[in-house]
Amino acid sequence: MIANQIANPYLPAPAQVLAIQPQTGVDYTFRLATDIEPAWGQFVEISLPGVGEAPISVSDAGPGYIELTIRRVGKVTTALHQLKPGDTVYLRGPYGSGFPRDEFAGHQLVVAAGGTGVAPVKGLINYYAGHPGELAGLNLLLGFKTPADILFRTDIERWQGLFPTILTVDQGQAGWSGKVGLVTEFVKEIPLKNDARIIVVGPPLMIKFTVAEFIKCQIKPEQIWVSLERRMHCGLGKCGHCKINDVYVCLEGPVFNYSRARDLVD
Repeated sequence: MIANQIANPYLPAPAQVLAIQPQTGVDYTFRLATDIEPAWGQFVEISLPGVGEAPISVSDAGPGYIELTIRRVGKVTTALHQLKPGDTVYLRGPYGSGFPRDEFAGHQLVVAAGGTGVAPVKGLINYYAGHPGELAGLNLLLGFKTPADILFRTDIERWQGLFPTILTVDQGQAGWSGKVGLVTEFVKEIPLKNDARIIVVGPPLMIKFTVAEFIKCQIKPEQIWVSLERRMHCGLGKCGHCKINDVYVCLEGPVFNYSRARDLVD
């Protein structure tokens, strides 16, 4: 009887698919009915019986739901992309650390994100859109491979009306009149305050070189936070796949201050 009362951390709960929003040809946003209340930057495990489980960062949340933006890259994500509203998935979590809003309060915050790295910061940006007085200012630097790869177009259009926003693509296409170039090329265009707080999320190389550009602008490592979301795995630090040296990213991350993350060779 006592054993039955002990919560099983490996046991997921059912969640109904409320809506599915295609972002690109391979990226879909799923709105799922759940009571999970994540901190921005945390992730959950989503699973389908008989198929498998995948760790996914929460891209947004609200009363009674969370949103996950999922790229079709393997067996589990391909099966998820075949779902329709009304279907059931299974969730457990949330796991890991989120972005430290207390550290950002009263400061200029700069969010630099590349590709699917925009997903983990989407909810945070939307939070500050509704609570602008918590910051001294918010600047966005968002990069995608091509115009066809741009995620959250409606949100980005709204952000552009609220915050100084640089939107760039690595490779232009016909009809694209915006900026072309890597995210690193535009860091110097942001008017940075000495005490600015920085978030950098994206592929490992993008994080490495974007952080280097901010440091060239006299931003200290202690003022920078990164997300090592690519290392997420079981969420509980049991499988060991997330481990870097003696650090379990699932438990202590995926969000790290760069003063620590710079010693974690990814």
